[in-house]
Amino acid sequence: MTATPTPAPELPAGRYGKTAGPGRRRAGRLAMVALGVLAVAVAAWLALAQDGLSWKVVGFKVDGPTSTQLTFDVTKDAESTVSCRVQALSESYAEVGVQTVEVGPAGTATQRVTTTIPTTELAVSAVVESCFAA
Repeated sequence: MTATPTPAPELPAGRYGKTAGPGRRRAGRLAMVALGVLAVAVAAWLALAQDGLSWKVVGFKVDGPTSTQLTFDVTKDAESTVSCRVQALSESYAEVGVQTVEVGPAGTATQRVTTTIPTTELAVSAVVESCFAA
């Protein structure tokens, strides 16, 4: 016995918009590719905009409920000045201390910086949130 396929029911005219033809599918694919290229370009621009500026936490020491010491390395152009925003964080990741540290010109590209962050309560960690050209 051979089964006869039943045709799909007709959709009400105009209810769901036009059906996608080959031209609309091609335009959709081109739009997706363009968005992908744009996303890669933005990511590359953001990565290159830092001009070699980077930072790395070396360590921290909680002195008590009123201060935390943070040691970090900053790599930048040896002759430039940058500002770094550092934070002390509580157990629930709440900011309990913040400070902006200026790192000036030096003879080397990488500088080690140690700063004491005043805190409002006991911190459990300290981080460099960001560094930017001053």
